[in-house]
Amino acid sequence: MEQINRIELLGIVGNVRLQVINSKQMAKFTVVTNHAYKNKEGAPVIETQWHNVTAFEGKNVKDLELIEKGGAVHVWGRLQVQHYTREDGTERTYVDVMCNKLEVLAPDTYVQYEM
Repeated sequence: MEQINRIELLGIVGNVRLQVINSKQMAKFTVVTNHAYKNKEGAPVIETQWHNVTAFEGKNVKDLELIEKGGAVHVWGRLQVQHYTREDGTERTYVDVMCNKLEVLAPDTYVQYEM
């Protein structure tokens, strides 16, 4: 049986932090996605979800310097979950999308759906 850990996001960029590690560019950024539906009363509902993304420059991950706040991106990758304990003893979980393919979209190519 094949095991799969795959995620695909199409959304708007929030915060962006670029840095160079071992002569390769890396970007840590957030992406917001919305899921729109109508509830049982017929009222529109929009669920907003923020995702943390880490992208290392490579064959399918290019143009990291083009990622900007408010811009649209299409991200393919895998989920990585980390558990840690803070200094005050509280347990925390951090979920990150490790990007293995990235497309920075032109502003006119990303159209948000309407209800």
